[in-house]
Amino acid sequence: MADDAFTEHRPLLFTIAYEMLGSAADAEDVLQESYLRWSAVDPGTVEHPRAYLVRVVTRQALNHLRTVKARREDYVGPWLPEPIRTTSDVNDDAILAESVSMAMMLVLETLNPTERAVFVLHDVFGYTHGEIAASVGKTEVTVRQIAHRARKHVHARRRRFEPDSDATRAIVQRFLLAATTGEIQALMDLLAPDVVEISDGGGKASAARRPITGREDVARFTLGVARTTITATTRVEHATYNGMPAALCHTDGELDWLLAFEIHDGRITGLYAMRNPDKLHRARTVRPLDRGENQPWKP
Repeated sequence: MADDAFTEHRPLLFTIAYEMLGSAADAEDVLQESYLRWSAVDPGTVEHPRAYLVRVVTRQALNHLRTVKARREDYVGPWLPEPIRTTSDVNDDAILAESVSMAMMLVLETLNPTERAVFVLHDVFGYTHGEIAASVGKTEVTVRQIAHRARKHVHARRRRFEPDSDATRAIVQRFLLAATTGEIQALMDLLAPDVVEISDGGGKASAARRPITGREDVARFTLGVARTTITATTRVEHATYNGMPAALCHTDGELDWLLAFEIHDGRITGLYAMRNPDKLHRARTVRPLDRGENQPWKP
């Protein structure tokens, strides 16, 4: 019975943990810790298992987030959320798709742990301030203030977002063709004037040590990367990551990099290049996500 309940709600629990932590590995650790706590409880005493599990995962993720914050301060080069391969149905939920996008996840990184937990639970998953209060150890009034502050912060920094679609994938195809054929003008025509490219090598793979901004600089950087990494044995695979169109570059059978595309109004506004082998190692796993339907938080 306990296993069945946890398995049933696992996609929702993983989604909450991932959005709070930005790491699939850390989210899995939180789920494991939460499962151990859940298995020690008599399910017959829990009126709403999903609400109970959400509360447990929230508390565990919040504790975990406070520890990983310090670890990320020592990260070599730009840090990107661990990319997750998402299923097509994620794009049917606009709020969910945007909430796991690379741009939004980076904005969430600028919140403190409590702000992030409150924003994710309230604005993404629809829980009330009162329901959230017990999980974050604050009063309802304080949670309401935190939610207002976090929402204002996020909305001031959020980028325009369009989920993966046939139209966005066509733009990715044109981008890859221009990159491999060295057509810089064709590349620039696909990029927004304020496009930003962020590369994450984690100090373990070659990557730009700072974000690259502007159409011309991004185009030239892209061509440079293409010349040095794309060979006769390179295979490119198209997929959806974090609700965004993405290209996976395999060299000699190994996943060498993953490039996720942020596209709006027919132009590429953001490029997120993952080269950290630790994160790429886990990127092959498909992650079912779920926003669920809100329930009371009764234990």
